[in-house]
Amino acid sequence: MNHHETAPLPRIATLDCARGIAILGILLLNISAFGLPKAAYLNPAYLGIPAVRDVWTWALLDLFVQAKFLAMFALLFGAGLQLVLHRGTVWVRARLSWLVLFGLGHAIFLWDGDILLAYGLVGLVCWRMIREAKDAFTLLKTGAVLYLIGVAVLLLLGLISHGEPSSFWLPSAAELQYEKLWKLQGGLEAWERRLDLLSSNLLAIGAQYGWQLAGLMLFGAGLVRSGWLRNRYSPAYYLRQAAWLIPLSLLIQLPGVALQWHLNWDYRWSSFLLQVPRELGASLQMMGYLALIYGFWPAFSRTRISHWLAQVGRMALSNYLLQTLICTTLFYRFGLYQQFDRLQLLAFVPLVWLVNLLFSNLWLHYFSQGPMEWLWRRLTALAASEQAHQKTK
Repeated sequence: MNHHETAPLPRIATLDCARGIAILGILLLNISAFGLPKAAYLNPAYLGIPAVRDVWTWALLDLFVQAKFLAMFALLFGAGLQLVLHRGTVWVRARLSWLVLFGLGHAIFLWDGDILLAYGLVGLVCWRMIREAKDAFTLLKTGAVLYLIGVAVLLLLGLISHGEPSSFWLPSAAELQYEKLWKLQGGLEAWERRLDLLSSNLLAIGAQYGWQLAGLMLFGAGLVRSGWLRNRYSPAYYLRQAAWLIPLSLLIQLPGVALQWHLNWDYRWSSFLLQVPRELGASLQMMGYLALIYGFWPAFSRTRISHWLAQVGRMALSNYLLQTLICTTLFYRFGLYQQFDRLQLLAFVPLVWLVNLLFSNLWLHYFSQGPMEWLWRRLTALAASEQAHQKTK
């Protein structure tokens, strides 16, 4: 067995379960990105004054879901980078390069809400920083600083922006009609449009979001090194952390949510300035959620659902792409796009979750890896072997 085909490390069940929860939690927000125009994702007033139930749904999702599960997934991605460092430079670089290619394909041909490309690109920068860091504290400190730089850039963008709303925030009727047309029609028109959106997303990653993503990845790697994510502390310790992290995060975010509602989602305030308290609170809240999982793990690990969630986490890439396939089929191929409001769309979420859970458990009953995980591993091994072969020539 060569260096690039070394046996995988033993699974950390708590990490797998947390990753499964993150993947399922992300869908609570993504479902509105599938079923409604892009503008609806952050702005419930994109069509004018929204219905009260739509506002309450937005407010509760903003407080408890928005950015939390994405942040958790990014943190766990960084934890994964720390755990695969032993495979060496060539293998890690090949693995992340393939993730970039998967993300490109996903973003152009399937859905414009892709996160894989960003994770792959930022991961290619971060893994070296993780490898070179001398200890856990260095990673945690650097991660926190990078995250805060990203939040500071967001604040700066709000301060220098002018009051005119962009089409992303307040699209015209014609723009909404065109968005519906290319999403339902698909084909070349949709690919070209997604490519346009991808270029603006890459700018956002480079200018602002990439800082936060890098910070979360480094923080996750630091938490693995410190033992926090390896479940090395007592359940009481984790529960004490959750008991102050979650209330503090809600205290930080609540005024921002109330102000957005009060200001009728004014463009400058709601798209920039009032995102800041959410981004600050989300990182604390996500840590609180993780602390709850770890704190209750001794009891939770004895339940069947914990095993099912861990199976979803083991197949995170396959399940993420499966969510895209299910939702694009429902909303774009079957024409359910813009047929439901924010609250009604949430009814689809448990159904997709059920498919994720059943698919993961059935697949892993017969195979040791998810289908995309197997493909990713095989392509990584081939690329790494090829690079190693080139070097020895």
